[in-house]
This record gives sequence, structure tokens and C-alpha cells, in this order.
Amino acid sequence: PDPVAQAGLYPTAEQMELYAYHLPHATLSSLMDIFVHLCTVDDSLYFMCNTEGFKFLAEMIQHVPLPLRARYVFCCAPINNKLPFVCAQFLKMIRQYSRNEPITKTWMCNAVDWPLPPPKTIMDLVHLESVFDVLELYLWLSYRFPDMFPDVKLVREMETELDTIIQQGIFQITRLLRNSEQVLRDDPESEPLSKRTARMAGQVMAHNHKTDEKGKLSDMLVARGLITPQMLKKLQQELSTDSKTDRSKKKTTAIHRRRK
Repeated sequence: PDPVAQAGLYPTAEQMELYAYHLPHATLSSLMDIFVHLCTVDDSLYFMCNTEGFKFLAEMIQHVPLPLRARYVFCCAPINNKLPFVCAQFLKMIRQYSRNEPITKTWMCNAVDWPLPPPKTIMDLVHLESVFDVLELYLWLSYRFPDMFPDVKLVREMETELDTIIQQGIFQITRLLRNSEQVLRDDPESEPLSKRTARMAGQVMAHNHKTDEKGKLSDMLVARGLITPQMLKKLQQELSTDSKTDRSKKKTTAIHRRRK
């Protein structure tokens, strides 16, 4: 391996507590900004790590009453702040923690609407992946707050079961993409899907209407980085092959009927 040229530095909880002692009215996000601006780093050996994710979570949970040390740990949680569902569940966990109420498996099942059905569209699959991230977050927090996140084994079993469902959805991704295209073409209210799926489809249609874009769902998935252009091309080829096969079967059946 290449030799390490620089090492990243990140403020510790003890340093944040020291700053908070001298600035008792400052928020954790502000304390982090002050620390980054005041610290002096030898650029030849070190660099300051990115703190934007930390500050995003700090601002999101600022209104929840928490000890500074616990607030610091929560803000270090590995969360994709671009996923609203994950952020919402994270905030629910924080509120439950602030009331000194354990986050149990029963609580988690209610929070993520468990058990979850197999995905019928790409958007369903994306939602399942967000739920998986929430379960991962629970396990991460259980190592930091074992008394408040006690059902580690049960939640890990949920995660294993969900992983199987996601894998099955990935194996059938061609069908999911076709269903997703159909959802965009049809009226969500007339589509025999779950309320959550219909709501997601409606959001996608509203997004396309606001931006005056007539692109397909596949274009949106590429734009969001959910699939690569190469994956999209391969899926389109598979869809084209499936369509030709279906037309060939229908033609053969029609000829067979005429002969009869």
C-alpha cells in the first residue's frame, strides 16, 4: 500500500464539552464551526475532516433536549442525509431516547411498518433499502447506547429477512422497472398497489410536472444515481428482448388458432 501522506483530524466529544463550558448558549453546530475556524493544522501532515454531515444532524436534533455527550454521539451516526425517510426515523429515535424510553423491536416494527411486502416497483425497492439503513442505524446506536437499544438480536433478524426481500427484488429488477413505468402512465388511484407505492408514484409524477420534464422513470433513476447508464442500457435491452419474445408467442398462438 502507498504510504500515508496526511491524517484526518476530527474534534472529540471532550473538546466540544470544553468549548460548551466557555460558550454555554452556543449550539453544537456552532461549536463545531468555531472549533474548525480556530484550530491550527499542519497542512503537510494533517487535514480537517468534513463536518457538514455532523452539523446537518446537529441542527436537525437541536430542539430535542439531550446531554451534550449523547448529542455528539448521535451526530456521528452514519446517515445519508439525502434520504428523508431515514432522517425522519432517526429523529423519532432521538425523541424516544430523550424521554428515556427504550427503542425496542416492537417500537421499530411500528416505525417502519413491519412486516414489509416484496417490492412491486423500483420505488418500492428504494424504500426497502431506506428501511435497511434504519435497521443498520439501530445496530450502530446499540453499540453506543446498549441500555436504550436492547433488542439487537431481534433487529438483526429483521435486517436479515429484509436483506432477503431486497435480493429477490434485485433479481427481478427488469419486472420492477416495467411496473414502475406503468405506474407513471396510469392513474395511481386506479392502480392496485399499496398506499405507500401510490403515494411515491404521485410524488414522481408531481416532480415531473413541476419541472416540465417528460422523461421516463428510468431517466430520473439515472439522475438520482440509483442506477448507472450502463445498467439502464442493459435493462432496456432485456425489456426489448422480453417484448419481442412476448410478441412472438402471441403471433404463434394466433397462427395456431387460425389453423384450428
